[in-house]
Amino acid sequence: MIKRLAKCVREYKLPSFLSALFVACEVVMEVLIPFTMADMLDYGINAGDMDFVIRCGIKLVIFAALTIFFGNMAGRCASTASCGFAKNLRHDMYYNVQNFSFSNIDKFSTSSLITRMTTDVSNVQNAYMMIVRTAIRSPMMMVCSSVFAFRIYPQLAMIFMLCLPVIATGLYIIMTKTHPIFKRVFKTYDRLNRTVQENLRGIRVVKSFIREDHEADKFEKTSGDIRRDFTHAEFNLAWNAPLMQGCTYVCMLLVSWLGAQAIIASGNNPEAGLTTGMLMSLITYSMQILMSVMMLSMVFVMITISRESAERICAVLEEKSDLSSSENAIREVADGSIKFEHVFFRYSEKSEKNCLEDVSVEIKSGETIGIIGGTGSSKSTFVQMIPRLYDATEGTVFVGGKDVREYDLEILRDEVAMVLQKNVLFSGTVRENLLWGNENATQEEIEHACKLAQADGFIKEMPEGYDTYLEQGGSNVSGGQKQRLCIARALLKRPKILILDDSTSAVDTKTDALIRKAFAEEIPDTTKIIIAQRIASVQDADKIIVLDAGKIAAIGCHSELLETSDIYREVYESQMKGAISDD
Repeated sequence: MIKRLAKCVREYKLPSFLSALFVACEVVMEVLIPFTMADMLDYGINAGDMDFVIRCGIKLVIFAALTIFFGNMAGRCASTASCGFAKNLRHDMYYNVQNFSFSNIDKFSTSSLITRMTTDVSNVQNAYMMIVRTAIRSPMMMVCSSVFAFRIYPQLAMIFMLCLPVIATGLYIIMTKTHPIFKRVFKTYDRLNRTVQENLRGIRVVKSFIREDHEADKFEKTSGDIRRDFTHAEFNLAWNAPLMQGCTYVCMLLVSWLGAQAIIASGNNPEAGLTTGMLMSLITYSMQILMSVMMLSMVFVMITISRESAERICAVLEEKSDLSSSENAIREVADGSIKFEHVFFRYSEKSEKNCLEDVSVEIKSGETIGIIGGTGSSKSTFVQMIPRLYDATEGTVFVGGKDVREYDLEILRDEVAMVLQKNVLFSGTVRENLLWGNENATQEEIEHACKLAQADGFIKEMPEGYDTYLEQGGSNVSGGQKQRLCIARALLKRPKILILDDSTSAVDTKTDALIRKAFAEEIPDTTKIIIAQRIASVQDADKIIVLDAGKIAAIGCHSELLETSDIYREVYESQMKGAISDD
């Protein structure tokens, strides 16, 4: 885990190193100050040597100034290093997620990925800040202060060493009890994010069903779980402070009591034993040592909190996509022909039932294919195999005469345009959304694609035309307008295969017919696959595939299926009756 996270430091290695270097210099200056003060008191003030006092005073001013300088530089470098480290973590996670297949994303869930890129990264960033500064400062301060303390009076310095096993044992117990709680609380964070995400995305549904109270209760329950877990964790961590303070006060009392006796026994003579200046230095060093231990304990607490976050981040960084391009991948799709050869598919190895079962079909380049089937018949799953959004569990899918697994993924997907069942538009102008299809498209090409998708008319009626701003998810346009914009975006790719996954369900039948007519006239060489619930949307197709429970129930043109397929005929007759009754 540490090795994987260390790779994300990259260009911030120098600030990390400089932070440690400046911290070391700061510690040296701080340790020299008590030693110099002891000399000034014993050999200057007590001896009446003002020249020595002045020289020591100048040294103290220099040491103090350097301490401030080195501390400031250490803080700046540590801040730069930790913020840069967090930036690289988010960058690497985000780019790795972009390569995930749908099954990889399903494994983590969207809400969990968001938590890992925000809360978890912040925790690791804070831990890294403490590691490059406090985790280096505290051990160095302990070592240097202990060396000077033993140099002054070894008998009293031994008191500090006796406290360390007590502190180490206490910290181990606290960390052991606290880590499982943080492991649980971050999963609760995922649940909280999922609740908020679903509520905001479906706010219109929530309000229309008057379910605000229900959603508020869900949020309050999850939030309450986080509060209880954190309260329990903080209760355990709270034992850290009394443990540290108890050891500090015991050490201070013992040093003061035994030191005073040693001064009386030596007559405050530097040559005979302990002096007032030495005792003052020992008390200062004892404070430095114990404060260092206390700061180190805080580092351990922060590491305890961030350990689970670090493991969650590494899980995303180390996750490999289920789908990848082969080493000698084919970089050109010959045409839009498609062939399914005994294809079986299930979403998970644990699934007992296949979503697609023994599917075999051949589609010629330029053909228009309709797909009809009831809910759950795996129509969307069928078309998602073509651009390799999923890989077949068994069997082979061919595009352009080649196994889809032999293609470079980007090349394959660039030649297959999909308008998904859930239409997605992003916040930005209409033009910016359309340019997702082809970022180099001219205004003329954009308008032509929109005319084919029957979107040009309503776009020009918008206040700013193609520069009209769309809210997140396209919430300020209707469902039918959103579908037509998505179709235009797909057409701008100039694909060899165009897949419309129930993408005209929100448009009227006249507009639907105009779109299909434009496809037939303007893109005759493009293979067009249309998934629809309305028979009217597919009845003019060259071939219609009827899917039932993941199997191909029938294939043929409209007239053939009316004679041979009971499923198709039943759907047709029910829709015709509905149309007649509407009239």
